[in-house]
Amino acid sequence: KIDYNELRIRDFKFINKINTRFRDLDAFKHVNNATFLTYLEDARIVFFKRWNVNHTSRSLIVASIKIDYVNQVTHPSELIICQKISRIGNKSFDNFSVIFSKNRVVCVSTVTIVCYNFAKKITIPVYSEIKNDFNK
Repeated sequence: KIDYNELRIRDFKFINKINTRFRDLDAFKHVNNATFLTYLEDARIVFFKRWNVNHTSRSLIVASIKIDYVNQVTHPSELIICQKISRIGNKSFDNFSVIFSKNRVVCVSTVTIVCYNFAKKITIPVYSEIKNDFNK
């Protein structure tokens, strides 16, 4: 089990910053839980650009998302999304993300992603660039 108090921004090489928006709030005036999926997706897209994925022969499909909500976030806030590859399989891998606000963990997520060729409609082996990032 992950000890959220042990997670630090400095432990991650891949970092993305996002500011909350007024529209992210729910009736309780804190950022809605569903909005965190969008924050994670935005950061994931930036992270994945480094691997030269495309929409035909060299793509990625999200297979599973697990999110633990740790602390509430209010608006306005600057969020720091830290990411790393935490597991490599033959055709899939896990992207581990932590969202920080004011150096405090607010959300932890593991996303399982499958490498996919849409032109041939088949899963394919994990790209070498992803394997290289696993070691960083």
